[in-house]
Amino acid sequence: MAGNKTIANEDSVADFIAGLDDAGRRQDSSALIALMRHITDHPPKMWGGGMIGFGSYRYRYASGREGEFFLTGFAPRKSALTLYIMPGFARYGDLLEKLGPHRLGKSCLYLKNLDSVDHGVLEELIRDAVARMREKYRAG
Repeated sequence: MAGNKTIANEDSVADFIAGLDDAGRRQDSSALIALMRHITDHPPKMWGGGMIGFGSYRYRYASGREGEFFLTGFAPRKSALTLYIMPGFARYGDLLEKLGPHRLGKSCLYLKNLDSVDHGVLEELIRDAVARMREKYRAG
């Protein structure tokens, strides 16, 4: 059975952020690192080649596949900041209405930049999502 391709590694988060071409992406990334570190009480780690994750949990599917992934994290892509809200968005309709401009994927929240969203709402969303993941997976 193939393993998860996106795993934690020892690459430098600081070097990754410093290597971003866009100064706004570097600034937003630094702000997200501070916020997610505060919420999770975990340092940032590189996952795969371009994701920054905080904490981790172990999962096991009914198929028997299992692995490890971060509690929350983000990727500073050129087109958008991609935030990973692991429990998905089904219960966050009210918060998302107050957040500001965004797009959604299954567990991905896409933001053009942090200046366009309500930071308090974003913090509440991430904080609740992390709490749900910790409860569901008994993760740290």
